[in-house]
Amino acid sequence: MASGSASLMWFRKGLRIHDNPALEHACKGAKHVYPVFVIDPHYMEPDPNAFSPGSTRAGLNRIQFLLESLVDLDLSLKKLGSRLLVLKGEPGELLIRCLKEWDIKKLCFEYDTDPYYQALDVKVKNYALLAGIEIFSPVSHTLFNPSDIIKKNGGRPPLSYQSFVKLAGQPPSLLLTTVHSVPPVGVLGSCKVSEVPTIKELGYVDIKQDDFSPFKGGESEALKRLKECMKNKEWVANFEKPKGNPSAFLRPATTVLSPYLKFGCLSSRYFYHHIQEIYKTVPKHTSPPVSLLGQLLWRDFFYTAAFGTPNFDRMRGNSICKQIPWKDDDKLLEAWREARTGFPWIDAIMVQLRKWGWMHHLARHSVACFLTRGDLFVHWEKGRDVFERLLIDSDWAINNGNWLWLSCSSFFYQYNRIYSPVSFGKKYDPNGDFIRHFLPVLKDMPKEYIYEPWTAPLSVQTKAKCIIGKEYPLPVVCHDSASKECRARMGEAYAMNQKLNGKSSEE
Repeated sequence: MASGSASLMWFRKGLRIHDNPALEHACKGAKHVYPVFVIDPHYMEPDPNAFSPGSTRAGLNRIQFLLESLVDLDLSLKKLGSRLLVLKGEPGELLIRCLKEWDIKKLCFEYDTDPYYQALDVKVKNYALLAGIEIFSPVSHTLFNPSDIIKKNGGRPPLSYQSFVKLAGQPPSLLLTTVHSVPPVGVLGSCKVSEVPTIKELGYVDIKQDDFSPFKGGESEALKRLKECMKNKEWVANFEKPKGNPSAFLRPATTVLSPYLKFGCLSSRYFYHHIQEIYKTVPKHTSPPVSLLGQLLWRDFFYTAAFGTPNFDRMRGNSICKQIPWKDDDKLLEAWREARTGFPWIDAIMVQLRKWGWMHHLARHSVACFLTRGDLFVHWEKGRDVFERLLIDSDWAINNGNWLWLSCSSFFYQYNRIYSPVSFGKKYDPNGDFIRHFLPVLKDMPKEYIYEPWTAPLSVQTKAKCIIGKEYPLPVVCHDSASKECRARMGEAYAMNQKLNGKSSEE
């Protein structure tokens, strides 16, 4: 590339300055760098028909988290002598217009395995190649390049964590890049550029502040959280999933770094590097799959499985997914989604999901198992859609991977093991504080009954000012008989899948 020409840095995920090889490459030898983020109306603008405030594709919490991340990125770029240029419209068309208008010689963006970006990137890359524009699209969202692992495994993704870890080996050592200054933005011409909009400017009016998640977006917040976590060396060394307390809400029992990894406010490679540094200084530490390092490898495991499996996000036509005749029951789905199942542990988690856009992983396991193979036998794709909308850390590969797993459709097949919607939460929180917090209607229910309020005598319900069936719903199913029926259905479906020998049948 001729020295003194212009590069375009296209931000999508990877909303950070640290460990950002695409940004570093964009700056090299350039006279002007145009840092761009495109607001896609499908993703950002209000959809009045959705079941919760937000756009067609995302709930309000995630949109807010993204906006906060963009404001933070813009501030960081301003400190480096630049700014974030926000455009609004169809990303592919807009980008091609800017490449022409600004006479760009070098286009840089982080490689993305999500199907949405795969399709979009082909369109933009084709134009750039024809126009003779240099393209630099490094893998920096994951520790490994999923394509490399699939290639090593003979063209198919490894489907067990152990085989993934063995194939993957150590991630490439981290050359920590830091950008100290960014060349200025050039002339903008006719491309309509704005500052990062507020949630109101996007068209969300009448939004009350208590509708928002307590987790604030952005790289600065991510690095602050990482530093806090890493201070406690013992915790890092002894981290053991799936332990941890799913009912801890005042101080969640995990790092809550997942939303920052999802948007790339935090580099997973940088996180990995920090954990490795701590491991060197402690006498012993836990190992994958349960260790903190192991969690980052799980993320890569799901990214690789998703990238290498056609139709990964559905049951039909998905070669690794068991074909199961799930019920199509919108009433049950709605009761689950709207926190009206009559099981306080399940409903409290679903309220937390809607309010915070985040729950502990074991809480996610409880409600996903309950909706699918545990109690309601509703299709995992329906539950996946609700999580995809409401979670601030909703990530295409990981969300689909976890639903496949928890519904015993793939990866994990011990369908007899069911999370009890009563005793599982009680084990961690015998007093029911989590339930009292998220379902205040039950706040005065004695602890003997808080997990099964329908068993409380009427006098107790009256005293607690909560009549079951009136102020709080009766259970939508009887857990014992529903879970028995689910196990039987799963058994039949598994037998049928075996008979068909993996050939998925629509019947």
